[in-house]
Amino acid sequence: MTKTAAIIGGGVIGGGWAARFLFNGWNVKLFDPDPEAERKIGEVLANARRTLPMLYDRALPPEGRLTHVATIAEAVSDVDWIQESVPERLDLKHRVYAEIETAAAPDTLVGSSTSGFKPSELRAGSIHPERLFVAHPFNPVYLLPVIELVGAPDAASAPLRAVGLYPLTVRKEIDAHIADRLLEAVWRESLWLVKDGIATTEEIDDAIRYGFGLRWAQMGLFETYRIAGGEAGMKHFMAQFGPALEWPWTKLMDVPEFTQELVDLIADQSDAQSGHLTIRELERMRDDNLVAMMRALKARDAAAGKLITEHEATLSAPTAENAPLTTVDRIVPIDWTDYNGHMNESRFGQAFSDAADAVMVAVGADADYVASGLSYFTVDIRIRFLDEAKAGERICVKSQILDGTGKKLRLFHRMLNAAGEEMATAEQLLIHVSLETRRACDPDAPLQLRLKQLTQAHAAMPQPAEKERL
Repeated sequence: MTKTAAIIGGGVIGGGWAARFLFNGWNVKLFDPDPEAERKIGEVLANARRTLPMLYDRALPPEGRLTHVATIAEAVSDVDWIQESVPERLDLKHRVYAEIETAAAPDTLVGSSTSGFKPSELRAGSIHPERLFVAHPFNPVYLLPVIELVGAPDAASAPLRAVGLYPLTVRKEIDAHIADRLLEAVWRESLWLVKDGIATTEEIDDAIRYGFGLRWAQMGLFETYRIAGGEAGMKHFMAQFGPALEWPWTKLMDVPEFTQELVDLIADQSDAQSGHLTIRELERMRDDNLVAMMRALKARDAAAGKLITEHEATLSAPTAENAPLTTVDRIVPIDWTDYNGHMNESRFGQAFSDAADAVMVAVGADADYVASGLSYFTVDIRIRFLDEAKAGERICVKSQILDGTGKKLRLFHRMLNAAGEEMATAEQLLIHVSLETRRACDPDAPLQLRLKQLTQAHAAMPQPAEKERL
């Protein structure tokens, strides 16, 4: 049964929440009194629709249904999750919660996107305070996985994990939770560096994106510093750099006066840095870079990439109907494209290689079979390029078994776009081998039987024309 989320507040964060739920198959009811809400949400969803599926090597579930509603009561009625993302005003949040409680079932979970308020502050005056908690995300919610949970019941984690998020439980409630307290420290010191003329906004950003930001993206703070301690580890690092904490390196407890002059200085420098780009262009650049970095981490099964792999395993594999086999169904990711703005020819090979792997699973040469010491090696593949594929485009590969007798497995693949038009074809010859001797050998009896059945079924299909087979 399809689940439904209510999103109260459709700004940048609320729109990101809507995208995260929608593109993982949930229906969403969204309330936002802003007359421009539909346009703004539509633009956020367009970015997310393009980039979120790029993280995965399987297709996400069919997109859920988005409904814009006129009242909070209509939004929260008969839903599985409520996410409040209204502006950071406690009085406004309390008014919103009061409306939620008049219409929502008493056991429906209510998460708040607040970046600073504690659950005890949010719950003041609530009839059912136990179901209201902090679920603080990071922008863009549809790509960045961490959600800070404060005061949340155990039941809150499973729905978040199901849509690819990472619930991080904050052990005790505190103003600004964990991450924003760290960000505030960096932000405060950055304001001083600009105000005192030490660095411009761009130079500070350069220090982060070309330096420690890259380390933080995959190791965080403490693992990074553990390495800095060398073979002696963290104790050596603490002994070596601990005394520096007493030096006047930072002004973390000293806030610069927030004058109009400081505001103008920072705004002018920011305009000089990136004012030539629109917000949507900056968002697209950010999303493409995040996808590329997170997919790189996915290939290493590390950090946020490991989380994508775990979530991907819960997604449905391509269907394996008999004739032909659907072996690939996915979105072209940004890191598969080249300087021509389309999918590089090597990535066509990647897609067809993935298709062959899916055929192997379909015939019984799965991970357990390979672990037993038997597998298939590709000895020849011939690809015919018919049309270009661009980032964000959906591709599907249909695979046909041409010959499955003896040691040979000859396949023919057709890559199709969303309209069903051919983009490429490939003929591939694989040989069954012993991984111990690295020599050709016959498949085991169950695999030979399954191959015989599929080969017969595929023989009834139209065979590829000679011109297709090169």
